[in-house]
Amino acid sequence: MSRSVLALFVITFLVPSLSAAAPPSHVMLILLDDSGWTDFGCYGSQIDTPNVDRFASESMRFTDCHSAAPNCSPSRCGLLTGRTPSRAGIFSYLPGGHVMHLRDEEVTIAELLKDAGYRTGHFGKWHLSRLRSTQPQPADQGFEESLGTDNNASPSHLNPDNFVRNGSPVGPTKGYSCQLVVDATLDWLKTQTNENEKTFSCVWFHEPHTPIASPPELVAKYQKQFPKLKKKHAEYYANIENVDRAVGRLLAGMNSLGMTEDTLVFLTSDNGPLNAFSKGELRGRKSHVWEGGHRVPGVFRWPGKIEPDSVCEVPICGVDFLPTVCDAVGIAPPNDRVLDGHSLLPLLIGDAKSITRKRPLYWFFYRLNPAIAMREDDWLLIAQSDDWKRPKAHPLLREDIPFIKNSRPIEFELYHLKDDLSQRVDRAKSEPTRLTAMVERLRGMHREVLDEAPSWDIPETYQKDAKKKIWSSE
Repeated sequence: MSRSVLALFVITFLVPSLSAAAPPSHVMLILLDDSGWTDFGCYGSQIDTPNVDRFASESMRFTDCHSAAPNCSPSRCGLLTGRTPSRAGIFSYLPGGHVMHLRDEEVTIAELLKDAGYRTGHFGKWHLSRLRSTQPQPADQGFEESLGTDNNASPSHLNPDNFVRNGSPVGPTKGYSCQLVVDATLDWLKTQTNENEKTFSCVWFHEPHTPIASPPELVAKYQKQFPKLKKKHAEYYANIENVDRAVGRLLAGMNSLGMTEDTLVFLTSDNGPLNAFSKGELRGRKSHVWEGGHRVPGVFRWPGKIEPDSVCEVPICGVDFLPTVCDAVGIAPPNDRVLDGHSLLPLLIGDAKSITRKRPLYWFFYRLNPAIAMREDDWLLIAQSDDWKRPKAHPLLREDIPFIKNSRPIEFELYHLKDDLSQRVDRAKSEPTRLTAMVERLRGMHREVLDEAPSWDIPETYQKDAKKKIWSSE
């Protein structure tokens, strides 16, 4: 027996799993971009989303699911690594030409599954490095096949011309981005399943991030159905329904390939929305550490293992994806680094009604005020960073790095989410003992995370003329 085969034997068979069930042959992560907590019918939306709703009826739907960050690139980092993104140095979105990226030193779930014998593919928005550059590419992060874009679909969701397939530009395309992404995913899955391969696929839609393009007939439908709806909001409704159509095609294609019964699927969003109507009663929106910035839809399906049409109120986060998949597949997560996530498998298969986290849920977005949040049970602590009065540019600049690395949480607020989901009643004064304990834990975790984070060598000339302001969440 070769050393590599022996190592795989040890990982696969000697690491105990919480489930006696056989591991899934296929794992899929479906990710929307800027979709809010209430954008689907199963979460209370008036938008028609029959395919996602049917998927949710076959799944466990989480009402307290959170992205790893309130911003796109960091949240994707958290999903792939199981680590709060600031540990990896992904402090914000990746603007064009920036040096920040997901480093080779990080270990992704794609790398782990590839080593365990899964074929791996990524389709859609990447936004973790500059494609066609010397920065680590999807192939360097464990993805054998990739079709994607640096950031958003350009010039819009319709006929995008910026897709890159395995390092080579695709050129002009015809159709809507979400449908093109599903086409590529199904073509790849067909090849793999025909060869009886196990698969891990990331299906990362560009929708509904701007610039939006939606089928005209769907826009007209919502303008007629809701005459008082602004046109841009009708376009957004239509955009969500178009993604729902794409999800329906994806799920139907998986079923025709015989994959449905043996696939663990997680559907979620990378962060909260820009639209007030997409967040329900939550405070804040995209980029905010208030609930509206990171509470997102979250649905897990694994037929025969997860109870269909079930609802779970336990708080979960994007950083939980890697340890959950490792547990389900029966492989060991990395043990040479801090992981912030927790396996959700006991919740998913009904072996537990709650989980005990070693590390609290934590969010940090340096540019916004307030900038830091920490969750323990139903309690959420909110804090400013000590440079909150400093004007900041939209992109991460060289001058930001020392402030981030040395930042301290100050000016605390405390909220009890079960009684106050809208975060309007600050309990800091009425809960002094709890406040003191949580502040101490937050200070410790914040310092630990930033001590580990790399310092990016951003050129002083990078966007040196970018406008700066104080970014408030109110």
